[in-house]
Amino acid sequence: MIAIIDYGAGNLRSIQKALEHVGAQATVTADPATVARARAVVLPGVGSGGAAMQRLKATGLDDAIREATARGRPFLGICLGMQLLAEHHAEGEVEGLRLFAGEVRRIPQGPKIPHMGWNQVQPLRPDLPLFKGIPAGAFFYFAHSYYVEPRDPSGVAAVTDYGTPYCSVIVSDHLWGTQFHPEKSGAMGLRLLANFVRWVGERVP
Repeated sequence: MIAIIDYGAGNLRSIQKALEHVGAQATVTADPATVARARAVVLPGVGSGGAAMQRLKATGLDDAIREATARGRPFLGICLGMQLLAEHHAEGEVEGLRLFAGEVRRIPQGPKIPHMGWNQVQPLRPDLPLFKGIPAGAFFYFAHSYYVEPRDPSGVAAVTDYGTPYCSVIVSDHLWGTQFHPEKSGAMGLRLLANFVRWVGERVP
């Protein structure tokens, strides 16, 4: 069972449907105990970093996430969900979940902020299971004003150019994060989610 964390961020049914479409059993939950014992965890997200962290802490979901990841459970953060993995988020100046070494900063420049719409993703580590069957330069759907700046460059799995190149995919052991929304990204997004589901099956038999 893949737990999709419900902390009031919206857009939950679309990621659930996308995961089910690629063969996963997925449930939307706000129960910390369910998250902690899940086979894998997905943290979606839209909205403000500060408000999101406040909701996670108020419900105990932040500790449940840390417990699940401490047990080695595969984890996928999407958009704001990826940003919340970092140590600090500039939106609201709040401490993140501290599961990934890095800072979340506002996009310094670009044609228009927020960055909304389709853009290309260039894998820097195409051998990762995340990118199986996904060609370099594939288009995915973005909607954000902030981005993750990893402390360790080896954590940058892919970049996207929007005025300047920035990190659009992070990978660290059993943590994956995508700045784009795979559930809104058509065939390539479904392929990426299928890769995640397959990886969960390999890692947690």
